[in-house]
Amino acid sequence: MINGVRVIVVDDDPLVRSALTMMLDGAKGITVVATLADGDEVPAAVDRHGVDVVLMDIRMPRVNGIVATRRLRARPHPPEVIVLTTFDTDDHVVRALRAGASGFLLKDTAPARIVDAILSVAAGEPILSPAVTRRLMERVSTGAAAYERARAGLAALSPREREVALAVAKGQTNAEIAGGLEMSVATVKAHVTHILTKLDLTNRTQVAMLAHDAGLI
Repeated sequence: MINGVRVIVVDDDPLVRSALTMMLDGAKGITVVATLADGDEVPAAVDRHGVDVVLMDIRMPRVNGIVATRRLRARPHPPEVIVLTTFDTDDHVVRALRAGASGFLLKDTAPARIVDAILSVAAGEPILSPAVTRRLMERVSTGAAAYERARAGLAALSPREREVALAVAKGQTNAEIAGGLEMSVATVKAHVTHILTKLDLTNRTQVAMLAHDAGLI
């Protein structure tokens, strides 16, 4: 019986897989249940192990992390995805976030930060600050069409849902949103669920990116 957060590590470099596995298996509350060399191996491993978080390399030879993330996040009740990258300025990071990744980590990130990120996304909390999201988005032109789509999507929300969506886009936790808008955490969670459903999004990071596209952050 495995307790805690179940993690899969996906990277085509065996040294990276080994290093991450050794580090994470020593962390309280995290268990690495599988290590994979390519994105095409992810669906079967998720079905086999019942996974909470996938650490996904972006660049892999057969199925890259962007495609693998998009496929995974389209499934019912998918695990969270954190993409691994060498360069935080890579436009592939933005594509991965749009595909449904909850955030990204540089491969040289400190072990404690990786552990915190995994535990945060498993708990449904953000790991990317609005400043990081904004800096990434500024490197990739979204254009007028994306602006109009984002505005139209947000217009479909109720006034209260728009307030919650903007708070999510600012990187606030459920508890912070509840305090600021004077509602219970359970009500915030319900609003977030409705927002994701209405906007056809999969996580909070995508809400932040939509708000950026709409010119709100």
